[in-house]
Amino acid sequence: MLKNSTETLFWTLIEQKEWKIHIASTTKGLCFVGTQNEGIQELLVFKDKYFPKFEIVEDDTMMEDYKTELIEFLEGKRSNFTINLDFRGTEFQNSVWIALCSINYGETKTYSDVANYINKPKAVRAVGKAIGANPLLIIVPCHRVIGKDGALTGYRGGLEMKINLLKIESRKLKTEMTR
Repeated sequence: MLKNSTETLFWTLIEQKEWKIHIASTTKGLCFVGTQNEGIQELLVFKDKYFPKFEIVEDDTMMEDYKTELIEFLEGKRSNFTINLDFRGTEFQNSVWIALCSINYGETKTYSDVANYINKPKAVRAVGKAIGANPLLIIVPCHRVIGKDGALTGYRGGLEMKINLLKIESRKLKTEMTR
């Protein structure tokens, strides 16, 4: 007898001060962090694209560890994450997302820096496209990537969200330096 192959995509909504963010995970790890103050439609589009055969279930208990770490980050109490992740990208996208995780808290890098890091110095545009496809905002810190001239450039969550995340990291660093 064949076993039911339907898997589950668990989700919850984080509500922390001015932040409302949908997040989702599989049993392997966190796979989606949504845009600040965006509705559930963003999550449903992601689910249909990457997990079309998965059942989607709201489950605050299953999502508790992910939620806790993200809230701690948003409150300036956490600078790195220990939760499991479930990347669902191409080999190239995964290499870019892993490279983004090497950017230290409170620092920024350029798209060229990321391209050089993955040993593809001429793939700056492709790197930008992979960064734009990052499904794990905040956790995979694409908000730390800026233009070559230091300008804040595009961000899936919008420039306001990018600025807010960089401000969180800036405040934390200033607090640490005054101790």
